[in-house]
Amino acid sequence: MATVTSSDGTVIAYDRVGGGPALILVDAAGRFRGLSSFSRLIELLAADFTVYHYDRRGRGESTDTPPYDVAREVEDLAALIDAAGGSAMLYGFSSGALLALHAAARGLPIPRLAVLEPPIDAGQDRAEQDAFIATLSGMVAEGRRIAALQHFMSGVGVPEEIVAGMRGTGAPHTIAAIAHTLVYDAEISRATSPSLLATVGVPTLVIDSEDSDDDLQGRAATVARALPRGTARSLPGEWHGLPDDVLAGALVEFFKG
Repeated sequence: MATVTSSDGTVIAYDRVGGGPALILVDAAGRFRGLSSFSRLIELLAADFTVYHYDRRGRGESTDTPPYDVAREVEDLAALIDAAGGSAMLYGFSSGALLALHAAARGLPIPRLAVLEPPIDAGQDRAEQDAFIATLSGMVAEGRRIAALQHFMSGVGVPEEIVAGMRGTGAPHTIAAIAHTLVYDAEISRATSPSLLATVGVPTLVIDSEDSDDDLQGRAATVARALPRGTARSLPGEWHGLPDDVLAGALVEFFKG
């Protein structure tokens, strides 16, 4: 493990593996190096890239500096890119994809960007977003972390069978321990708009799973259309995810193309 220090003093922990051009992976809500969706993916990508996998602020072995602001998470990525040699490609999953898009929109040195099913709903009512975040924040402040996790999963449309599959495992309690960061991801979603997407000038691959629901697929297509240099690609997978070998193949093809 290594660390970098962000502009506001937050210490960001990361792992680095492989060789080749720098590629930073940006994980989704509730995920960090100790509970990652990237473990096998990293092994597959390390043959072609120097892969950086980090704990977003407030998670795992990274520290935190309240109050939260999306710009601060972008500064975390800027510090990582500096550590990677001053330029890095990004792959972001779900809400991590939103953060990666914000980083590209702010002009960080990102030659290419790939995102998997960024959860942007341009038609969502702002008042509903505000109410969702207020309720989530209140639950966290009251120490009702499991309730906050349940509220978050329900609000973002996680299917009941996936929620049921988590019961009896340690995952809900592990995620609940960082429930305050679910508020961060909700804040990123609220801060992401079509006007922001229009400022992302780098080549961007927007991926969706053929087995995701229409909402996720439609949002991915909308994002690809809104990006000046966006390309959409649908691949066989499961709900809100792809097999690691399928995803790795698509990423290697795009980033080395």
